[in-house]
Amino acid sequence: MKVLHLDTNHPLLLEQLSKLGFENHEDYDSSKEDIENKIHLYDGVIIRSRFTLDQQFLDKATNLKFIGRVGAGLENIDTDHAKHKDIFLASAPEGNRNAVGEHALGMLLSLMNKMTKANREVKKGKWDREGNRGVELDGKTVGIIGYGNMGKAFARKLQGFDVEVICYDIVGGVGDENARQVGIMELQQKSDVVSLHVPQTELTIGMIHTKFINNFHKPFWLINTARGKCVVTKDLVKAIKEDKILGAGLDVLEYEKKSFENMFTKKPKAFKYLRKAKNVILTPHVAGWTVESKEKLAQTIVDKIKDRFC
Repeated sequence: MKVLHLDTNHPLLLEQLSKLGFENHEDYDSSKEDIENKIHLYDGVIIRSRFTLDQQFLDKATNLKFIGRVGAGLENIDTDHAKHKDIFLASAPEGNRNAVGEHALGMLLSLMNKMTKANREVKKGKWDREGNRGVELDGKTVGIIGYGNMGKAFARKLQGFDVEVICYDIVGGVGDENARQVGIMELQQKSDVVSLHVPQTELTIGMIHTKFINNFHKPFWLINTARGKCVVTKDLVKAIKEDKILGAGLDVLEYEKKSFENMFTKKPKAFKYLRKAKNVILTPHVAGWTVESKEKLAQTIVDKIKDRFC
């Protein structure tokens, strides 16, 4: 079978697929239109986030048997149409879940202990101990929204702390020894920390908005390593200004394009505030972007394709 690789990935993906008998073709530069004109020649596609595989693209992929998405989510693929055409979809949340869990914990601890603020000040010659007094995580309740691969990984990282971990998910029965599943009302009543680990869907886009935030019984810390569009940024800023959100660690932003490029060409007012706020940490969508996860993501895709077709 012929496989078209549309994004660069760990070399093991090409190497192992070749050993399994697949014929690899690489095209990292052609336009989507040019790819559509030749996609009928291929049995498989490997992609990260270069562009959307929409209905038009899939209809032109008349011989396509599988899509390997080297990442956690499938939001840049028309999954309903792909399933209608009996195309096998392979994503790799197992490959970067540990990296996401570690990143979320690192963001939380940095926020609560004002590490980035203190670091900037000391480097500028300011020694302010009282102004950088931290808050301990022990004794807090951590609410996880979305309890799949990523949520579970974060919950495991919290086991060394004296915290209560609760989780909310639209799927029932996902709680485990690391997190007790609760309804959304209990999560909003008890949480001191809220960490998002949901996919981007119609249900999750804009889910963190003013009304949702106001339903919490106490101020909380927000961590988002999921998808930027899950949080309404202007509502987040409003809540930070009103001390309803104590601080935010954002690895993803509402303003990201699918290719994650040109982030700074347009500067919405809310984004300007986040960039200057001392109780906000921003990272460039790298929670699952480690040396180890690059290899594990590729290996996961190979394993799933091998299991299905070999």
